[in-house]
Amino acid sequence: MPQKQQIKTFILQNFLFSDDPAAVGDQDSLIQGGIIDSTGIHELVFFLEDAFKLQIAAEEMTPANFDTIETVDAFVSRKLAG
Repeated sequence: MPQKQQIKTFILQNFLFSDDPAAVGDQDSLIQGGIIDSTGIHELVFFLEDAFKLQIAAEEMTPANFDTIETVDAFVSRKLAG
């Protein structure tokens, strides 16, 4: 499964309790939309670290990196490249 799809599936299943990909768009704000909060960001970080074998520092846990599925995907791609 492609990286972005894995991220979206995790968000759908764990925060929206849905398997409908139309429940959240890739550019929808997860934070402003009330889909994830600070605890949700931590859950997402644990998933990303486990699924993609990453280490995410506390200072990287910002809305800029975790606000949309697209920004999460781009963040993971940068981490994997660097």
